[in-house]
Amino acid sequence: MQQDVFGQMNTLTHPDSAEAWNGVLLGFMAHAAVTPQHLGKVLELEPGFALGHAIKGLFMVLLGRREMMEVAHQAAAAAKSAAAEQPISARETLYLEALDHWLAGQPTRAVQTFEAILRSHPDDTLAMKLSHATRFVLGDSAGMRRSIERVLPAYAPDHPGRGYLLGCHSFALEETGAYEKAEIAGRQALWMVSDDAWGLHAVAHVHEMTGNAQSGLDWLAGREAAWSHCNNFRYHVWWHKALMHLDLGQIDQVLDLYDHEIRQDKTDDYRDISNATSLLSRLELEGVDIGTRWEELADLSAARTEDGCLIFADLHYLLALTGDNRPDSTAKLLARIHKDSQQPATDTARRMADPGLAAAIGLEAFGKGDYLQAFEHLANARNSMQLAGGSHAQRDVFERITIDSGLRAGRLDDVERILDDRKAKRSGTEDNYALARRALISSARDQSGVQSVPAE
Repeated sequence: MQQDVFGQMNTLTHPDSAEAWNGVLLGFMAHAAVTPQHLGKVLELEPGFALGHAIKGLFMVLLGRREMMEVAHQAAAAAKSAAAEQPISARETLYLEALDHWLAGQPTRAVQTFEAILRSHPDDTLAMKLSHATRFVLGDSAGMRRSIERVLPAYAPDHPGRGYLLGCHSFALEETGAYEKAEIAGRQALWMVSDDAWGLHAVAHVHEMTGNAQSGLDWLAGREAAWSHCNNFRYHVWWHKALMHLDLGQIDQVLDLYDHEIRQDKTDDYRDISNATSLLSRLELEGVDIGTRWEELADLSAARTEDGCLIFADLHYLLALTGDNRPDSTAKLLARIHKDSQQPATDTARRMADPGLAAAIGLEAFGKGDYLQAFEHLANARNSMQLAGGSHAQRDVFERITIDSGLRAGRLDDVERILDDRKAKRSGTEDNYALARRALISSARDQSGVQSVPAE
């Protein structure tokens, strides 16, 4: 038995594999690019390590890619075989059960299993981060915050996982609207662990949600070392920087970041696709000619029409397909979303049905220039859009398309109510996007002589 860096016992027997396992744990917390290499070494040295196989499977399902599900099933089988050969602890057994729930299309039950681990091992930083990551996919921001705050008292000031815990707390606070507390927690997290890219990016989210683009750029400036070690998460941090430049109207900087950082590597990871498609969509809403940049994203997205792992991914694939005018692939993706929404009730199917189907139809209509239909469907999906997963900042692209659809369809009063709601969720602040849309509404009313209808 060995004790890991976070104080939890496992069934590893060799010092080298224990050291590599610590590399897995710390790498996962920091979104480090080297994490898979550490895990590969662990399983090479101790192929009978059941927990290692289970974590490999969990890493695979979190990738949200159809071809990785088979790898995850193989990892689950290897974990069970290893557990049959060598007894494992009750804590380790729960990780195997969490993977089974994920593979059955029930990540909410996986979350419950991670929380069961945390009830008996509240300072298990691995379970904390996996619960946090799974809730993020599910769009459960309130649950993220509850989970973190339940275990906070178990972390002594010198606990090796405390900085990463605070980074997760910062993000959960931001996603639940506690912006001042979120910024404090994120800054403290980065002070404690300098490679906590998640905490750093949580503070960037605060600046996004409070309309402080220049302050956000100031926050990120000189802190590149906090995300340069990352896997593809580093593209997401550059995406945040691009959003800040966009809000300031600095289009040349946005396009430069897009070409040389965000899409430097033409990957088909759905998270990278979402960064790119949402940024191009925002640029086009501002009237920017983005040239041929849709083409490579549409090629990659056309190969993903049958994936069906996450509605969040599907909606961003749709942005690429409609952005590059690919009606056949768009129709295939819509048909598959509709089919999946009719499947037996799993977490995925429920989200395909709501908000997925209405949002997808709305995005297709927007791409065709049918703005009234786009607005009606996107507005119908709006109240449940959080269930698609991701963050407020990520989902804001759908909010913007909803707003611009309504403006183009002449639904000024409805759009104004959405802008008011968006402002309330941003602590009473507005970014330059919202101010520009309010100016358009005012101009349209001045030209028509129509006064606004008071909101009920």
